Amino acid sequence: MVQKLKETYRPQFHFSPEEKWLNDPNGMVYFNGEYHLFYQCHPFDTIWGPMHWGHAVSKDLIYWEHLPIALHPDENGTIFSGSAVVDWHNTSGFFDDQPGLVAIYTSNDTYPDSDRPRQRQSLAYSHDNGRTWEKYEGNPVLSDTTITDYRDPKVFWHNHTNKWIMILATGQSVTIYTSPNLKEWEFASEFGSKAGSHDGFWECPDLFQLPVDHDENNQRWVMVVSIGDTGEFIEGSRTQYFIGDFDGTTFVNHHDDETILWLDYGRDNYAGVSWSDIPDGDGRRIYIGWMSNWRYANQVPSKEWRGAMTLPRELSLSSSKNGIRIIQKPVSEISRLRKNSRFQHNITIEDSNPVCLALNNQLMEINIEIEKIDASKFDMILQNSKAEKTTISFDVEKETLVVDRTKAGEHSFSTSFPIIQEAPLKLKGNQIKIQMFIDASSIEVFANDGEIAITSLLFPSEELKELLLFSQDGRMKVTYLELTEISSIWE
Repeated sequence: MVQKLKETYRPQFHFSPEEKWLNDPNGMVYFNGEYHLFYQCHPFDTIWGPMHWGHAVSKDLIYWEHLPIALHPDENGTIFSGSAVVDWHNTSGFFDDQPGLVAIYTSNDTYPDSDRPRQRQSLAYSHDNGRTWEKYEGNPVLSDTTITDYRDPKVFWHNHTNKWIMILATGQSVTIYTSPNLKEWEFASEFGSKAGSHDGFWECPDLFQLPVDHDENNQRWVMVVSIGDTGEFIEGSRTQYFIGDFDGTTFVNHHDDETILWLDYGRDNYAGVSWSDIPDGDGRRIYIGWMSNWRYANQVPSKEWRGAMTLPRELSLSSSKNGIRIIQKPVSEISRLRKNSRFQHNITIEDSNPVCLALNNQLMEINIEIEKIDASKFDMILQNSKAEKTTISFDVEKETLVVDRTKAGEHSFSTSFPIIQEAPLKLKGNQIKIQMFIDASSIEVFANDGEIAITSLLFPSEELKELLLFSQDGRMKVTYLELTEISSIWE
């Protein structure tokens, strides 16, 4: 029977730990009908500390079974982020007749007689669908004494070269290694020292291939890189991506070094990576991120636990006037949580006559399609009886989508929290489409079928009660509005 977790701010349809601290998703792999989600956890406190790998499994990416901690600190250090793969052909020698799971992670400690961090890559393997793990006796398998930030290995099998590929965060770049057996690694190339954003150290890389516009004959490689918080930039920690080619050795960026592509324009989607070994018959590239920001992650006002994940998202590539870009949509399995829906069509919003709609549930999905008539701005305001409100705005003239949480509720824990989050967004045929998922302490906004994402934590003191629709300096037409109640995964 599923335990009901109803604490204040507890996410009701996003993944969160039963208790204590959570950050980066780790080791996501699909095997024998289960999605595995490992994650950075501190099992003894609600703030970051000595890292372990927490563990949960799911049949559908929505309902999760929490399992005992998978990896504990050992003589090589605490267990930092990493990945997991299915060793289908026993290249590692860890298995006999059946394939098994191998985890590749960073062992973190300090150099002897020094305060300097030491980060090395290690292996563990499981013969029982990830329920128990054995550390490789030859750990660590990869180290470099010249690089201090040397972590977060993402590993995958590269069919064309018949080798394992590791992409590793190495300070202000990533380094790519190859291996025939997961144990012996050879340097292949380095990427990124001059490309993209360097507002912070690079972390949690991922590298995968996707078709463009669903054309299997037109493929590109996508590299995702998270950027740590240095305290110097208003955004804190965030995530960028690159699009290019990869031949098994070298990644070639298709953009100028100065081009920066942001995965999410909200403050609270970090360290995300994708699942490995999704079956070919499914074919999706499924991603999940940590729904927080290092600027305030240790201070957010939850008590029994801290940290949650974004909704799992399907990633794809689409051509646009600006080039090829990532499209992200919540996985289709979210439909299992949808219940009562209300629909309205063709509502004209006058600047002097806003429309107010009751929200019958704390947990909501809102889909809205808006047609520009002559207004300069359109506001959607989610508020409760205490006048706490989150405003989602589309500015026609600036061509921006905004999520304003300056008045959304509790924010005394950090001066960096009450902010306005802004993303570029253009009308499409004089219209925009917005999809929003509202949980007890978060909102995820997807615009124009996943062209733009804004992920944001919120901490209202009571449930949101109503949706207000405003038009400024003219009229807007809501051609379609759907308000759908979402079930709790704890029920």
